[in-house]
Amino acid sequence: EVQLVESGGDLVQPGGSLKLSCEASGFLFSSYTMSWVRQAPGKGLEWVSVIDNSGRNEYYADFVKGRFTISRDNAKKIVNLQMNNLQTEDTAVYYCARGNARVDVFQTYRGQGTQVTVSS
Repeated sequence: EVQLVESGGDLVQPGGSLKLSCEASGFLFSSYTMSWVRQAPGKGLEWVSVIDNSGRNEYYADFVKGRFTISRDNAKKIVNLQMNNLQTEDTAVYYCARGNARVDVFQTYRGQGTQVTVSS
């Protein structure tokens, strides 16, 4: 059974940082591109960042470039999202996703999500 378990979401002040982690199981992790996607209140799913199966190529949505960093550890089957200089508009449920959300956010297998709230 494919499982993606996110952790690390929290309440943080504007300008703060968080690190999200996703533990994967039930599939050959090292063969898959992985993504982070998010859904803000009242909005649809949007891709945030993508990393290819080797970890050598990373992609970021314009609204997080320079602030977020995606990484992966294929041996541990973990994908991380380091989020710096968080803004109120980053408030959303963040989902770890198997697949390339940059191509089609809906054609991904997603976890249950972790809540990130940015507020003073």
